Amino acid sequence: MQEAPNGVAPLVRSCRSASKEPQIPEKTVALNRRARYEFSIEETVEAGLVLTGTEIKSIRAGKVNLADAYARIERDEAWLIGAHIAPFEQGNRYNHEPKRVRKLLLRRSEIDELLGRTRSKGLTLVPLRLYLTDKGRAKVELALARGKQSHDRRRDIADRDARREIQRELADAQRGR
Repeated sequence: MQEAPNGVAPLVRSCRSASKEPQIPEKTVALNRRARYEFSIEETVEAGLVLTGTEIKSIRAGKVNLADAYARIERDEAWLIGAHIAPFEQGNRYNHEPKRVRKLLLRRSEIDELLGRTRSKGLTLVPLRLYLTDKGRAKVELALARGKQSHDRRRDIADRDARREIQRELADAQRGR
């Protein structure tokens, strides 16, 4: 090892990353596809979930349905209602209830803001997706959403079809057809 001009040995840096564990990317477990169809999304918030042991095992297995789920703030706490997490197949008598109400982990300031916006502006808290973080924690992406009317849905479908037609025409023009 060579010495630096001031007589001090230089620092040796390893090629490994700072963390010793391999980083696992975020994994989406369940999507609520109906939410974007039935609601116009204004803002999203990330919330943690309070789960039991068998619930997290079912989530890791992908046995989750958010189709009829919504969130509500009651008694200054946020709750996820209607989310279906299937019972764990290898679970015994300590297995969980599939449709139980689950507490959401949010900061007090976030709960107060969500409570104010849902009460004053007529917005709804809808879960968009449930995912596992790189640390293995289950999180829910909540959306402050406003319900769409049928004419809004028709307009969205017409816009999507128009964009698709424009893309098709551009692709045909590039191919020389």
